[in-house]
Amino acid sequence: MIKDLVVLVADRNMEFAIKGLLTRPQALGIRQVYFDCFVHPEHDPGCLLRGHHFLQPMAQTYQHALVMLDHEGCGREHLSRSDLEKYIEECLKQSGWDDRAAAIVISPELEVWVWSNSPHIDRIIGWDGKKIDLRAWLIQQGFTQSRNGKPEKPQKAFEDALKHCGKARSSSLFFQLARSVSLENCVNQSFIKLKTTLKKWFNTEINNF
Repeated sequence: MIKDLVVLVADRNMEFAIKGLLTRPQALGIRQVYFDCFVHPEHDPGCLLRGHHFLQPMAQTYQHALVMLDHEGCGREHLSRSDLEKYIEECLKQSGWDDRAAAIVISPELEVWVWSNSPHIDRIIGWDGKKIDLRAWLIQQGFTQSRNGKPEKPQKAFEDALKHCGKARSSSLFFQLARSVSLENCVNQSFIKLKTTLKKWFNTEINNF
């Protein structure tokens, strides 16, 4: 049976995040999606340079494919996010996917999706009950805020906040966050592209294969 979607990701945090997101089809504005998710053994560089080889044998068994990786750590940080996405998508196109595949390069890294004003973040990372506001604490710790209010180093900010709470870093946290945090207000371009792509592919029951 042909499934809807195969997702190739760079690490387990990303795997758990996409699995959490896809449990919320209504919030994404899509129908239920039947999918499989794989982690590339070479992580971000593997997804970038060899993701199309990994997915080529699956081109006839899935309707669509997504490749997801971080911009930071991919080995081609001198190129823009959009240029890297175009490169991956062209490789996928030449590997039998035609126009049925897309790339999502998260700039700078997955944790940028975590930071929003949702109270669920405080609850999931164990910040509830602390006297100082989490965002104020980040500024106090020297984390520069971007124009949209997110820390410039989102991964380190996330790790430091967890450490302050005495909570171990775990991929399951990304699943919980993806299942809980509102998807309406995220202005990160990679997340917007993900939502737009999924809506284009899965907004109806029509089989696009």
